[in-house]
Amino acid sequence: MHAEIVVLPGDGIGPEVTAAAVAVLRAVGERYRHRFTLHEHAIGGAAIDACGEPLPEKTLTACRYADAVLLGAVGGPKWSDPRAKVRPEQGLLALRKALGLYANLRPVRPHPATLGAAPIKPHLLSGVDLLVVRELTGGIYFGDKTRDADSASDVCRYSVGEIERVVRRACELARRRRGHVTSVDKANVLETSRLWRETATRVARDEFPDIVLEHQLVDSMAMHLLSRPRAFDVVVTENMFGDILTDEASMLAGSMGLLPSASLGDERVGLYEPIHGSAPDIAGRGIANPCGAILSVAMLLRHSLGLALEADCVEQAVSAALDAGVLTADLAPARAASTAQVTAAVLEHLTADCHVAELRD
Repeated sequence: MHAEIVVLPGDGIGPEVTAAAVAVLRAVGERYRHRFTLHEHAIGGAAIDACGEPLPEKTLTACRYADAVLLGAVGGPKWSDPRAKVRPEQGLLALRKALGLYANLRPVRPHPATLGAAPIKPHLLSGVDLLVVRELTGGIYFGDKTRDADSASDVCRYSVGEIERVVRRACELARRRRGHVTSVDKANVLETSRLWRETATRVARDEFPDIVLEHQLVDSMAMHLLSRPRAFDVVVTENMFGDILTDEASMLAGSMGLLPSASLGDERVGLYEPIHGSAPDIAGRGIANPCGAILSVAMLLRHSLGLALEADCVEQAVSAALDAGVLTADLAPARAASTAQVTAAVLEHLTADCHVAELRD
């Protein structure tokens, strides 16, 4: 197949992990006879430095016409003044909104080789396999904001339609998994959460009678996510709660550097990125964990290009590299491998261990 893919390296360690992900994407194309045309554009702080805005029109136009978008990370201390009118994160939020990417998928499957790096007891992590579906274009992040000398406000607003579509996406995904959805809200306090709970209940009851739906308050969910993570299959929640809970869930895997994400809407184009930030403290040192970015390529192959077998092979190659003990400093500080060494190990296993072309033939 032929696909047009936009690459947005961004800031901090973004260019380093994106380079690793691109190397894997190119290897998949070469091995399995696909043609991936890559177009690199600026976003975030790098775009502010280049042209004064975090999402240049040229970047947005390229993303609109792409089959998929691969992103590194945005932000850093250079652009972090909260009083600044232009900030890197505005580019990412604007891109999600412009592309209609309302559902952010973040899978969490701890790998046996990294259980020791997690702060959670290993016996609680065995068998954990959950998927968080975070609403991405509504809520408090996009609500009206005010600020004066004595006060500030951020409005949290959700419509029925916004809630329906993300809950539907979560239930559809649960049908391919274990058939269980946990909807997270704060319905005992917030009016938006009461609307969320009512809407989620109706959608699951009327459209997905085969799915088991349960509700959790966000504070209790934060506790249960660490004390009994095996109990969860698909977790769906609003924008801010999802942002916080998925960072917490990354500790189940041992490091944020391991986790990928996919941001999807109703159109074909999706945005794929590791969940970690720009990590400016380690940028340029060649020690960033590229696994989250590489696994984001697997999600890109699966969700935007329909190449499920190739996606499986990328995931298997990452797993094999971890099994072989090729781990970056966030996972094994005493015997740390570099970004380049981890990437090379993944590429080696991708070449040696996967036989998708033969299976398809």
